[in-house]
Amino acid sequence: MAFDNLTDKLSGVFKRLRSKGKLSESDVKSAMREVRLALLEADVNYKVAKDFTNTVTEKCIGANVMESLTAPQMVVKIVKEELTALMGSEQARLKTSSKIPTIIMMCGLQGSGKTTHSAKLAKFLKSQGHRPMLAACDIYRPAAIEQLKVVGAQVGAPVFEMGTEKPEIIAKKAVAYAADYGHDFLILDTAGRLHVDTELMDELKRITETVEVNNILLVVDSMVGQDAVNIAKAFNDILEIDGIILTKLDGDTRGGAALSVRAVTGKPIMFTGVGEKLDELDEFHPDRMASRILGMGDVLSLIEKVETEIDEKKAEETARKLQENKFDMNDLLDQFGQIKKMGPLKNVLSMIPGMDKQLRDVDIDDRQMLRVEAIITSMTKKERAKPDIINASRRKRIAAGAGVKVEDVNRLLRQYEQMKKMFKQLNGKGNKRRFMKGMNLPGDFGGFNM
Repeated sequence: MAFDNLTDKLSGVFKRLRSKGKLSESDVKSAMREVRLALLEADVNYKVAKDFTNTVTEKCIGANVMESLTAPQMVVKIVKEELTALMGSEQARLKTSSKIPTIIMMCGLQGSGKTTHSAKLAKFLKSQGHRPMLAACDIYRPAAIEQLKVVGAQVGAPVFEMGTEKPEIIAKKAVAYAADYGHDFLILDTAGRLHVDTELMDELKRITETVEVNNILLVVDSMVGQDAVNIAKAFNDILEIDGIILTKLDGDTRGGAALSVRAVTGKPIMFTGVGEKLDELDEFHPDRMASRILGMGDVLSLIEKVETEIDEKKAEETARKLQENKFDMNDLLDQFGQIKKMGPLKNVLSMIPGMDKQLRDVDIDDRQMLRVEAIITSMTKKERAKPDIINASRRKRIAAGAGVKVEDVNRLLRQYEQMKKMFKQLNGKGNKRRFMKGMNLPGDFGGFNM
């Protein structure tokens, strides 16, 4: 995950500060030198890293932090505030037009993920109650139009295309079509190049001169490191972009682009791509990202995911069944389905404060959940409702049907029984209802190791 090394380095710096109690000016300056090195190792722009640590140092010394009994905590607080400010302080949102459609033009270099993220953005807008439409303005890349049609169909967004007609003409016709058919957002998927050149920029300018683009979003691959900032600056200098979509932030990237791009370009990160699936696009919240970088988790995003993806009625029904000890394999299967909607399990768990570091070296394979689902779906309806009837011969049949070993079936049934015993023991305790209502993952099935 992005920022893992930076989080570790900063945690080490703050741990050493906490061991000192009261701090001297030299303690703060020494700590900030380490912070600067950590930022540079994370591929943060040199000037950005220097200005950041200078600002933090001045604020710590100027606020008489050293005299405080909670000096280390105050240093962390100032670092968090400055990290948040570095990335934009407040969440940047899409500008909307007073007349439909609101037009979003996606731009970027070839291979940055414009087409995929056009569909991701359409899916995000649909989840907000909008009716987005995609327009195929990349007329050069082989199969670009077909790719947009495929991903558009997957997210349920129509695609407007006119073959190899000029992009500005396609954009103009798409705007009229969207207005006629009530699509309140139009996303223009434009062509890219291997590098920033005059031909690419001229084409994008012609589109903006032909239609009134409300948002120009630059799609940048965070895996290219500091080059991502240079690309953003080049596009912004010529085109005046409105925001950035930073992709592959879930990958093994140092994350420096996220910390540098706002300071260098003055333009905010609006969204981050956090996976390959079309629903893995997150709004960018500077304060929440600062918390995650400092190992404080991201509880607000976790709550939003739960509220968006978890069916409240089903959760209440599950809690009731657990209370009454009537929870069976059908309910467990349903719970797995709910959890999968929230995205990769490791990403979800990393939002819990303190969990990110614990999960660093833990291999959480989401395919494990698929294996458990395969075992449960290989059971008959009667076996799922009454797992107690599953004898040795039934276990062999279930294992064969799921393509796993009998030992794996035995392990699942043991974990299921342990979970039931745990809830039986909770009977009569005052915190039982609150505990069960807060549960999303019954038992310890998240660690089901096959």
